[in-house]
Amino acid sequence: MPSLNVTFTDEELRAAAAAEGKSLKQYVHDLPLRERQRRQFVRYAASWGEAHRAEFDDLDACRQAPALGDVRETPVDGGQVRSVQR
Repeated sequence: MPSLNVTFTDEELRAAAAAEGKSLKQYVHDLPLRERQRRQFVRYAASWGEAHRAEFDDLDACRQAPALGDVRETPVDGGQVRSVQR
């Protein structure tokens, strides 16, 4: 499998470290740790979404837009009701 070699200039790395308020050494040290935490978060979020998929599907079914030409009665100021074609 071919490797991917990406190079960064010292200025790019120093600017990124400065943007986070860290030394260059601390910034480079933290990169793989942050990536591991990001991947763990994404895995958890994806599994949580799958576990709750039925709930989301039920909500989507309740929120379906009415068909064109569907007439609904909509209350207006003062409690009056008027028919609105959507």
